[in-house]
Amino acid sequence: MAIRVSDRAKIAYLIILLIFIIGVFVSWLDYIGVVNVFRSAQERLGREAELSLTAPGDEPSLVAKEEFEKAKEKIRERIEELDKREAKIAEAEKSLESEREKLTEMRKGLDLEKKKFEQEQKKYSGYMRNVKVLAKQVESIEPQKAVELMVRWEDTLIIDVLRQIDANAEEAGKMSITSYLISLMPRNKASRIMYLMTQI
Repeated sequence: MAIRVSDRAKIAYLIILLIFIIGVFVSWLDYIGVVNVFRSAQERLGREAELSLTAPGDEPSLVAKEEFEKAKEKIRERIEELDKREAKIAEAEKSLESEREKLTEMRKGLDLEKKKFEQEQKKYSGYMRNVKVLAKQVESIEPQKAVELMVRWEDTLIIDVLRQIDANAEEAGKMSITSYLISLMPRNKASRIMYLMTQI
């Protein structure tokens, strides 16, 4: 009994046979060096393997991570440095504020001293006006009456009036009567006035 093969199976067998013959023919051509089919394929596969080995993998990611950590550390150090500078600035501001308060207090003290000085100056100006008036009065009355009046005053006022009398006499080109007035005073008072005039 004969085996009957269909047309489709024949076509399939022919295609397989044709592919086999072409493969053998191409292998023979590659073997004798006419074409480089297999070598080209091997080179391509080798390149792909090499590329796959050099492709970005775990190692570059570790390097990137290290760079990131370094940058992070630099930023942290910079922040710490800025914090230290800020603390120093704050401390300097506190010191300046303290100095400002001290200067304010000193200024207030100086203002008070200035007011006191001005008051004393006014008092002294008024006092010196009184001294000049009293000196004129002493010069215009009799020496004995003048001494009776003067011994009732404080020692400093007597001395200032006598000195003003000396200044008036010098300005007028006359002899001063202060020595005569002192001689008319009681002995204790006169010696005391003469001593104080050499000391004050």
